[in-house]
Amino acid sequence: MSIIMTLDFLEKLNPQQKNAVTANDGPVLVVAGPGSGKTRVLTQRIVYLIANQGVRPWQILAVTFTNKAAKEMGERVKALLNEQAIEGMMLGTFHSICARILRREAEHLPLESNFVIFDSDDQESLTKSIIREMNLNEKLYRASSVHAAISRAKNELISADDFPINTYRDEVVKRVYTEYQKRLIASNAVDFDDILFYTSRLLEENPTVRDKYAQRFRHVLVDEFQDTNLAQYALVKHLASFHKNIFCVGDPDQSVYAWRGADYRNIRRFEQDFPNAQTILLEQNYRSRQNILDVAMGVIDRAQNRKKKKLFSDRGAGEKIFFYEARDDYGEASFVVDTIAQLVASGDFQPKDCAVMYRTNAMSRLIEEAFLQARLPYKLVGAQRFYGRREVKDVIAFLRLVHNPADEAALGRVINIPPRGIGEKTLTTLHLVARQNNVNAGAILLDLARGAESPHYKSFTGRAAIPLADFGGMLSNWIANASTDNVPELFDRILRDVNYKEYIVDDDSEESLDRWENVQELKRLAMEYSTRTLDEFLENVALVSDQDTLTDSNAPTLLTLHAAKGLEYGAVFIVGLDDGIIPHSRSFDEPEQMEEERRLFYVGITRAKDRLYLLRAIQRGGRGIAEETYPSRFIDDVPSDLLVGKTRTGRAMRGAPLDTKWTLPSAPQPASVSTAQYKAGTRIRHNTWGEGIVLDSRMQDGDEIVDVVFESVGIKRLAASLANLQII
Repeated sequence: MSIIMTLDFLEKLNPQQKNAVTANDGPVLVVAGPGSGKTRVLTQRIVYLIANQGVRPWQILAVTFTNKAAKEMGERVKALLNEQAIEGMMLGTFHSICARILRREAEHLPLESNFVIFDSDDQESLTKSIIREMNLNEKLYRASSVHAAISRAKNELISADDFPINTYRDEVVKRVYTEYQKRLIASNAVDFDDILFYTSRLLEENPTVRDKYAQRFRHVLVDEFQDTNLAQYALVKHLASFHKNIFCVGDPDQSVYAWRGADYRNIRRFEQDFPNAQTILLEQNYRSRQNILDVAMGVIDRAQNRKKKKLFSDRGAGEKIFFYEARDDYGEASFVVDTIAQLVASGDFQPKDCAVMYRTNAMSRLIEEAFLQARLPYKLVGAQRFYGRREVKDVIAFLRLVHNPADEAALGRVINIPPRGIGEKTLTTLHLVARQNNVNAGAILLDLARGAESPHYKSFTGRAAIPLADFGGMLSNWIANASTDNVPELFDRILRDVNYKEYIVDDDSEESLDRWENVQELKRLAMEYSTRTLDEFLENVALVSDQDTLTDSNAPTLLTLHAAKGLEYGAVFIVGLDDGIIPHSRSFDEPEQMEEERRLFYVGITRAKDRLYLLRAIQRGGRGIAEETYPSRFIDDVPSDLLVGKTRTGRAMRGAPLDTKWTLPSAPQPASVSTAQYKAGTRIRHNTWGEGIVLDSRMQDGDEIVDVVFESVGIKRLAASLANLQII
């Protein structure tokens, strides 16, 4: 690509974007508002460095948070340059890049280069088994809670040896942490946090390795910088330590992942560590209408200790924000589904343009039921929906065991699947024999494949030794064939050898067939790795994120506010705007958590491009046992002149008179079919269906067609000349 061509694309950037893309060498912090084109800036920064500054692709490290974002960025760079021009560039997620470094530098670690990655279930299962072996009270020391403490420590670069003890619980956690790490190493395994922890420690403690990578990467670019934890910040700081060319893009207003270790204070650390850094604001929004941005700013401007941004859009003001207060959570769900159906019927939106966002996963149930009742399709965002299914985890565990026979979690999962007479007692004996011989259980199993010739054979009863030897024989055969089979061939071989289809399809029920279809779907993924390694396949599956499971099917998306970051939709419905839900009750006594709840609401608002619906329910919790709720305190921060809608109670919102909070047309107007008389938010009365709210209105064939939502019957489309509607 010539310099002239590159300058042509620079002219298409707005002034702030251009300043960021063409910034001089040195540390740069780009504070990018939502929808401000940060991916475009990162992509074209890479193109600019290669095409204009003579930087070689292999001298560039670009880090993202999801595989989807990395793929999108790579495709955009290729479109502007070409495949050869970016060969050698390291682009990927923190975890995938660090895993790559660890495999290359395994000689410096207590691991072999073919280590496996334990997923969330494996991690919790291992923690639980340690808690049981230590005879700890499982109610006081829940595996999920203990592992969360271990995870937090790793994110803060605290090893088991350095784990601080202030209480007796801390002492217990330290003991579990120590044993947990021993078991991981014995399984030649890491968990997600280890990938970052080991890499950061490696760069910190081994100057030779650090200098090798820091000198190689002339430019380090980081996406979603506000979501980095301490370990990730240390990583990029080490990798940029030689050239000091670190280019970070983020927005502290969208820092919503403190629960998984993200620390928005890393932006302050960056400013302290790089005092001469350039700071560039991206404020022009290309996604949302101005009314949506004004609502977002009304909410986020109340946040503490932040740099204010003035978000602006050239897309026009757009519709006002529609507020709806349902009688209960069933009504809330029904309104969402009915309104989406109406938006689609109007032709203004495709189903996939709509999204429903909620604070916690549990809130999806009633919304899912409402979609099912209406016989309308939907899709859920979440890796667990597919990768958490039993049969999928089984097949992955078989493949993991072939890749790494020391994988204790995988072995425990599939050694008796399908059932082959290996019970808990036999498995316990297997692990005991392994420890007595200072090897892993997989090594014992492979040796037992020799039958009576194995010195370990007599350690088991004949009834136990035979199925162990048979399984060890199969495993040995798979390992031998793994060197010549590609991933889909090995996949088929394993399923055929264990008769997995017969096991999973135990009858002709729809459930059994669905289970097998899930296995076939995993096989379709495996087919994509026919020319790649088993190692790559397993790493991709282990590091899959919620957003990476999004499909392109034409259906509305249901997702948590946390999962929504980075996405955008034509019409967004945020449900559960009740105090205790948004903001969550856990934040009431924690100022920092309350600040994050505010940022979370802001993130949800800024996902909307054209329409935004804010919903709450007067009662929530189920019919017959529902409790009354209170409106979210964040609603008070929404500029009242940007809202249309009504409450069902007529009660004051946070002490303010209702009519000062909502824009509600109230003066009766004469009916006419020559010009439109109704607009979104108008309250009307129908002789049969009672009171309703106008959702939309348009002129058609000389009549006004009005879409109205009624409490009694839901959404109806009416001709104004016939409906005899009264404005109230």
